[in-house]
Amino acid sequence: MWLSDFLLSRLHRLALALRMARPGFLVITAVGCLIGVASAASAGSGVSGLRALVTLVLALLAHAAANMLNDHADALNGADAANTQGLFPFTGGSRLVQSGAVPASAMLSLAQVLLALVAAGGLWLALYSGPALVLVGLAGVLLGWAYSMPPLALMSRGLGELAVGLAWGLVVVGADYVQRGHFAPVPLVAAASYALLIANILVANGFPDAVPDAQVGKRTLVVRLGPERAAWLYLVLAVWAHAMLAAAVPMRVLPQSALWALAALPLSIAAAILLLRGSHRPERLRQALVLGIAAAVVHGLALAAGLWWAGR
Repeated sequence: MWLSDFLLSRLHRLALALRMARPGFLVITAVGCLIGVASAASAGSGVSGLRALVTLVLALLAHAAANMLNDHADALNGADAANTQGLFPFTGGSRLVQSGAVPASAMLSLAQVLLALVAAGGLWLALYSGPALVLVGLAGVLLGWAYSMPPLALMSRGLGELAVGLAWGLVVVGADYVQRGHFAPVPLVAAASYALLIANILVANGFPDAVPDAQVGKRTLVVRLGPERAAWLYLVLAVWAHAMLAAAVPMRVLPQSALWALAALPLSIAAAILLLRGSHRPERLRQALVLGIAAAVVHGLALAAGLWWAGR
């Protein structure tokens, strides 16, 4: 009996830790890694399956840690407690602290453990890839920390969306570097288009959270700009991401098959239209949030497939 109780207790803790990581959002990190690996493959570089797998695991752990840091910070500043109109699970955090299932301190502690694992694994990867990977990894971890945690708390200063875009751009660049062992223009351009769509996810998520965010002093872009102007910004970023990628093809920075990623443009446009129409009715924006995430995932997967095809 004691053994079954022990196993059940461990399984419960594992399930709770998984919920703390917010696994539904980790897919965007996996897609970013795929883009980076495919970018290296497009140049004819041999792909190491082991290094790609380690890169993926470390990136997922870093993203999970950033989610936990965000829950910890929003528990302390009161944003998640004040958020009774969020469109869960897309906004408002995991709600584990608010439900009493996990103390805020546990979010911080587990995040620190995960970041320590990321640091150790990153150093191992750097031994086989190149020392510049340490700088890429350090920049990504610092952005993940600074997004939520004081004294910077970039999410509260209208800089959170920029920080998130940069962080996911680094995922692409880092995954490519692990394979190539040096920097190249292809992953930079591929990372830029994907990063803009990831930033747009944060912009859209700010709509249902705008009122509680403003109450606790979180100055997200939606709070700063207002819903209508933020919706127009969303449209501009979506068009910019796809236009930049399309322009890179005739400039021969990206292969022609990279244009497959333009398949995501209708999804982004549809999300922007819904935001423009319902910018002052956030409870009606669930479909817009879903479309925004789908646009980033479709864009990233199609881009990765196009880059991989070019390297055949």
